[in-house]
Amino acid sequence: MPIDIRGLAPLLQVFDMPTSIHFYRDALGFELVSTSQSQAGDRFGWALLRLNGVELMLNTAYEDDNRPPAPDPARAAGHADTGLFFGCADLDGAYRHFRAHGLNVQEPVIRDYGMRQLYVSDPDGYGLCFQWPATQRTLDQWRTWYGFEPRNGKDIATDA
Repeated sequence: MPIDIRGLAPLLQVFDMPTSIHFYRDALGFELVSTSQSQAGDRFGWALLRLNGVELMLNTAYEDDNRPPAPDPARAAGHADTGLFFGCADLDGAYRHFRAHGLNVQEPVIRDYGMRQLYVSDPDGYGLCFQWPATQRTLDQWRTWYGFEPRNGKDIATDA
């Protein structure tokens, strides 16, 4: 019998917590749910963020007294191997939202495996992919895998 898992909250190590909080809360729309002891403003060592049931934790990579003046390029390059994939039905709206918040993002594209995707990197170089089924076949697979029902007939990209 498998274990009863009820969620997942990835933990990302970040160089500068205020910068990361600004990105995830102010640009992406996550709610700041909980933090470790606050020092002042957005300066703390750990944070739990939530958006529409999706949880993400951030932790500072360095204690304040051990933090180098700039991120280690080798460490940041390693973050490119980490990708977080978010279900997002309104990719055109997400694209406009990201652009309005000054993020460097390209328009969504349809991949040969039936997903429409929009990529952005966070301040530490972690890759974020916002995606949604672009074909009926892919949508039907998602419905089976994730057990969701269509909302307002807008489950598939209209330009697919």
